Amino acid sequence: MLLSAAAPIVRKTALNAVHRAMGAKMVEFNGWDMPVEYPGSGGIIAEHLAVRNGVGIFDVSHMGDIRFHGPQALAAVQHISMNDAANLAVGQAQYSAMLYPQGTFVDDVIVHRLAEDDYLLVINAGTREKDFQWVRDNTLQFDCAVEHLSDDFTQIAIQGPKAVNLLQKLTDADLSAVKFYWVTRGTVCGIPNVLIGRTGYTAEDGFEIYIPADEATSARVWNEILAAGTEFGVVACGLGSRNTLRLEGNLSLYGHEISDTINVWEAGLDRFCKMDKPDFIGHSALAQAKAEGGKRTLVGLEMVERGIARDGYKVLDENGREIGYVTSGSPAPFLKKNIALAYVPVEFAAVGSTVKVEIRGQAVKAQVVPSPFYKRLKKA
Repeated sequence: MLLSAAAPIVRKTALNAVHRAMGAKMVEFNGWDMPVEYPGSGGIIAEHLAVRNGVGIFDVSHMGDIRFHGPQALAAVQHISMNDAANLAVGQAQYSAMLYPQGTFVDDVIVHRLAEDDYLLVINAGTREKDFQWVRDNTLQFDCAVEHLSDDFTQIAIQGPKAVNLLQKLTDADLSAVKFYWVTRGTVCGIPNVLIGRTGYTAEDGFEIYIPADEATSARVWNEILAAGTEFGVVACGLGSRNTLRLEGNLSLYGHEISDTINVWEAGLDRFCKMDKPDFIGHSALAQAKAEGGKRTLVGLEMVERGIARDGYKVLDENGREIGYVTSGSPAPFLKKNIALAYVPVEFAAVGSTVKVEIRGQAVKAQVVPSPFYKRLKKA
């Protein structure tokens, strides 16, 4: 008798019922039931523009959290990440990545230094268990505790130029004193000691708050944020706009721009890789790869001819020879262009180079352009 395999369990955040009550279009994303867009907010384009021009909020509770604390917490973080966490002051955060010995990506992460010997790594949703297993297996030699806190928090991202105005209405923390990529704690919506990070994945200013992961509290805070943001035109935003926002900002997505087959130099993330810090996993392979020189690199593309370059489409040279592939591509709602990120041989990487993207059997012209495609204006 043949037994059918059990269907994979699709997980739900504490805000799942709220999303469904709001009429969100739900999709399975990396094992999670998540909103892709809210018709009531106007859909993906409206959500995207709300974040660029005002403020939007996202449920990012599917992201994972790993805490290191103890006498050798810094040494452990340094061993498994490529950026230099020794440079972090208490309350500061940095973009980094965990690497395999061959210099390719376990995952990209944000490292927060919460206290003298206390660090929090925020990891991707689809790599939660793999990441924690990797961290645990590769930090056994250090005198520190490693905790998987991923299910402890509901994480809400408040993003856009008016995010600071909105969140300030709901917290006693002085947000003007929190720089980009720093964290603080404060009372938010009556909840004390909430971790507040000024980070994000939208190429805009914004915050992420970490509140208890029970449904009642999560729903109350979500609704209070929406109510407080009415004067700023706040909208609820889903994965669709999160993807187009991060693409305009050239922010990497695991499984697309970075993976276990792509190294740091190819991905163009060398500014975050500190080769002069104490040895870390992947260091030797990266040093060798740098000495040998790369064969491919990530570039930004703008479609010259009509067509949308989608993830996985082939990139061709002028003669129709396959030379690379698109990692992420879509229309850019704010820029009003069709854009993409793609891996191509280094000889095609110069800005202004012409390539073609195969779209439904047709070779459609594109041009290599500077990236990120979008940069927010910094306040003086």
